[in-house]
Amino acid sequence: MKNNTSVLTGRLLKHILHSPDTIITVALTPIAMMLMFVYVFGGAVKMSMGADVNYINYQLPGILLMAIASGIAYTAFRLFMDMQKGLFSRFNSMPIGRSSMLWSHVLTSLVSNMLTVVIIILVALIMGFRSSAGILNWLAAAGILVLYTLALTWIAVIPGLTAKSMEGASSFSYPLIFLPFLSSAFVPTETMPTVIRVFAENQPVTSIVESIRSLLNSKPVGNDIWIALAWCVGIMVVAYLFAMKVYRRRI
Repeated sequence: MKNNTSVLTGRLLKHILHSPDTIITVALTPIAMMLMFVYVFGGAVKMSMGADVNYINYQLPGILLMAIASGIAYTAFRLFMDMQKGLFSRFNSMPIGRSSMLWSHVLTSLVSNMLTVVIIILVALIMGFRSSAGILNWLAAAGILVLYTLALTWIAVIPGLTAKSMEGASSFSYPLIFLPFLSSAFVPTETMPTVIRVFAENQPVTSIVESIRSLLNSKPVGNDIWIALAWCVGIMVVAYLFAMKVYRRRI
């Protein structure tokens, strides 16, 4: 099964490498948001947060999560197209692992989203992002991003297999893209109205953002990292179980 999955993953990655506009398109909107927040709203935000705050450092984790949420929409789209073309039925009629096709899409999503993350970090460095984190902190931050990508990708598998149209396959990602706005990704939750603040402080993005931000700035992560890991693993397991159930029903 491992060999089958690697071959099928290679097939999908070749399409992406031959048409890198997908990765570029996914990266463009978060980069545009990053530019706007830093150069248009950054001055006003720094006045409320303190002049010593490097706002690009503060908001980068939220931008990365937005990019990942946008990227997994293409996973759902690719799954939908393969379903429409009958590729799943064709491959499953061959002597390969039944879930190899599905895992190839998940792994392709992981690789393409990590490439997008690297592009955004490089742009952030040009804009003034600086990190005092050591290699272990960077690896920990990368690990959280990988888990978050896998969790959202398994969510994307469900509409990719069940959607009736291309729009339906990808539109589910919109709430996930905008979820960082209702978190501590761009402004401290203390500035929010009570109802929104309560939601923001208890939804997954806030703990994930706070963990990555602390790791990249070499600050203590406290309990945020355990809460973030619990959210990522919990969402991933539940989404995986639902996705596999749908997959077995459809294929």
